[in-house]
Amino acid sequence: MSEQPEHEDGDVVELDLGGFDHGDRRPPADDAEVATLLAEGELDLEGRLLDASNVTLIGAIRTDTLARECVYKPVAGERPLWDFPDGTLAGREISAHLVSEATGWRVVPPTVLRDGPFGFGMVQLWMDADPGIDLAEFVRRDDPGLRRMAVFDAVVNNADRKGGHIIPMADGHVYGVDHGICFSVDPKLRTLLWRWAGKPLPVAALAVLERLDADLRGDLGEQLHEHLTRREVRRTQQRVAELLRTQLHPEPSGDWPALPWPPF
Repeated sequence: MSEQPEHEDGDVVELDLGGFDHGDRRPPADDAEVATLLAEGELDLEGRLLDASNVTLIGAIRTDTLARECVYKPVAGERPLWDFPDGTLAGREISAHLVSEATGWRVVPPTVLRDGPFGFGMVQLWMDADPGIDLAEFVRRDDPGLRRMAVFDAVVNNADRKGGHIIPMADGHVYGVDHGICFSVDPKLRTLLWRWAGKPLPVAALAVLERLDADLRGDLGEQLHEHLTRREVRRTQQRVAELLRTQLHPEPSGDWPALPWPPF
């Protein structure tokens, strides 16, 4: 892995994973093949982000026929956080993915919990951002993908939506990564995406939130209970209900820093 510039907290600005030799293996062609690769693939770890707060490993994941780059965060490498004392950060990452999939917005890249070389942890497909996009300029746009992400972050109570956690793709889709400090029972929304604060939610977003409200009281809620406390799941339900009641994007609470630091 080539040396890359990093932010103070270890977030990578740019990472070249093109050096992997996957042989005759190909990228997965659909969701079923992605699921197979993530569940059954063998991890070939290339390096670690040494300055990251928690152990974050980068490498490849391969089956006999499929291959992609991935991120692996073992639970054994997590640093305890006083304000997230329950469960694991990996469990919060998979919970964010479950909510993302339930919305249909696919904010979070494909993510699983599984065993790996350093034990049980989160494995997520690596997404290469469009290198032609100026991220500092992009996060200021009135982009539909960013606006959906802002609603998603309000639902999961994301405490760390900085610029480096936003991945704009060449096809126009926008992914978000690093959701280990979400789902607090206290208001902790901290994000760069405040441009819609106080504005009416899009009609399409309200329809998604209506479905999400029902899902959280059914199968999705039960899935989240495997990784979050019952109070955390209940507060997620309440945040969705509040968004539906006000029909507005939330505004900074004033009880918590509104912007992440560093912002990128």
